[in-house]
Amino acid sequence: MEPEILFARKEQFGTVCAEIVLNRPDKGNALTMQMLRQLNSMVAEIEADRDVRAVAIRARGRFFCTGGDIQEWGELSPHEMGRDWILYGISVLERLAALPQPVIAAISGHALGGGLELAMAADLRVAVKAAKFGSPEVTLGIISGWTGIHRLAELIGVARAHHLMLLGSPITAEVAMNWGLITGLADDMADLDRQLDAWLERLCSNAPAAMALTKGILATMHADLRQHDASAAAQALSTEDCKEGVQAFREKRKPVFRNR
Repeated sequence: MEPEILFARKEQFGTVCAEIVLNRPDKGNALTMQMLRQLNSMVAEIEADRDVRAVAIRARGRFFCTGGDIQEWGELSPHEMGRDWILYGISVLERLAALPQPVIAAISGHALGGGLELAMAADLRVAVKAAKFGSPEVTLGIISGWTGIHRLAELIGVARAHHLMLLGSPITAEVAMNWGLITGLADDMADLDRQLDAWLERLCSNAPAAMALTKGILATMHADLRQHDASAAAQALSTEDCKEGVQAFREKRKPVFRNR
């Protein structure tokens, strides 16, 4: 049985690139704690490998990633939610974002919730036109907890972040392109592969130290709000509305929220 995340170190464009592939297509590539641990281990390996010049994150199946698996967090206590699920997820995505090598998210399907947060931890994002982007957490009574609210506002602006986060409705890849959430739009998978290879080739021809220093300066825009995110996610999980949202999701019905 193949692991839920695949890792490959490939010789390309006269140097070395790393590829991370989400491999849980039957579950929409929803992230589990084990997958987060695997991702953390892969990122650590890339950190230590000075030969790797660029990183690509991909996925198998019709979804890029549908977020955190509700089976993983739905039964957690508020304290466990904040301490174990949110803070660990934040640390993994921040470690990915802090890699000295540039990271490209090649988005072949919908990126939702934690899947959108994973994509936003990359430096560059290219997506097929059929992909959609959304943060549906409020429809479950929970919030985007892996610093996605802050990252989204930085990428597309506060007004558009309000639109995406509060409505909970997804946007198309073309809208995401217009908003600056992605910077590359592909007609289909073949075109996605072509654009990804073109970006990787360009990145591999650039000076690694200069790119790493540039990433370091850009990273100073991010305030350390991980404890705030963990506390807010735990607070959301403790509400009756969140319990109703999770139960409704499992029963495949529309939730009835009572603001308590």
